[in-house]
Amino acid sequence: MKVEALYTYPIKALRAQSLDTAQLTKHGFAYERRFMLLEPKNDAETNTTTYRNMHVAHDPAGTLFFPIFHYPSTPDAKDGTIEVTFKPPKNTSTSEQSLTIPLEPDTSDLEEIEITMHKSPTKAYRMPAKYTDWFTSCFGYPVILAYLGTNYRPVLMSTSPSNPPSTTTTWLSSLTTTATSLLPSSLNQSIPQNKTNEITFSDCAPYLVVSRTSISPLSDRLSDGTSADITKFRPNIVVSGAAEPWEEDYWASLSIGASNSDKGLTLSCAHNCARCKSLNIDYETGAPGTGPGGRLLAVMQRDRRVDPGMKWSPVFGRYCFLGNGSEEGGTVRVGDEVVVEGRNEERTRFDWKGLATT
Repeated sequence: MKVEALYTYPIKALRAQSLDTAQLTKHGFAYERRFMLLEPKNDAETNTTTYRNMHVAHDPAGTLFFPIFHYPSTPDAKDGTIEVTFKPPKNTSTSEQSLTIPLEPDTSDLEEIEITMHKSPTKAYRMPAKYTDWFTSCFGYPVILAYLGTNYRPVLMSTSPSNPPSTTTTWLSSLTTTATSLLPSSLNQSIPQNKTNEITFSDCAPYLVVSRTSISPLSDRLSDGTSADITKFRPNIVVSGAAEPWEEDYWASLSIGASNSDKGLTLSCAHNCARCKSLNIDYETGAPGTGPGGRLLAVMQRDRRVDPGMKWSPVFGRYCFLGNGSEEGGTVRVGDEVVVEGRNEERTRFDWKGLATT
């Protein structure tokens, strides 16, 4: 199998940026999802403000925003930026416009706010008015831009006991199984158990891996020759060349790029990813789809509700962590070889403490 595509998400719930190479860290691709959008809700009676997390499923206009990283000129420089371009639907009179955001803002004078995603709390910083006002004008309702800074969120998902992988290698057997206070001891043995289980504004895990082979049976069920769009599944890594659709349900561990280095990189596959109505959004109009693509979730409901931990939701793809045998800063490339190093005898069960959305 091969790495077919790599995607990163500079700002949560906006479009992805396609990459040829990506640097891996224990928290995901470098700089990924350290910004997110929130809708402020003011309570006049208590004179307090709460913040609604914005997601593609409920804020589909986010698919009209195209962010691109401009990385720092040197490792120590602070001159990196994110350029965001808003491209309204073609049938509107709104003009295309862009905004430049510092990749690592100075937070010394920024208001600190509390954010909770899927019951996983963290602190973040409210970006200045010039940024929030721009997003507000594009969305048409109040929106603020939040920056995570050096904060992280605890990973709250877990797995129930399962059979050990049917095949293992030296690196896999070396993974630790020491439970943390956040994760129960019943976790699948292939998941690294230590304080590295923290994430940015990603929903549940630092990485999401999907298989190209599993798209074909979904496309076959859509009418008018429509193909299912794999980018709607919001993957980080797209793998091509799997022998059978849905075999990834049982992946426990992956080795990537071993042929290009002495060690390669390893990913521990923790869970199958449950899906929501974000799959039905038309990315060209920034609204719920009206054609065959707008029924993708229903198509998957037929036979992809295979995880008893999320029995009402179909699954597609695997949530992953950087394996304990991998060093941070390693690079994955399009075209890298992918090898399944471990397989579970049964599907993992999503045992959740917070709702997963994309």
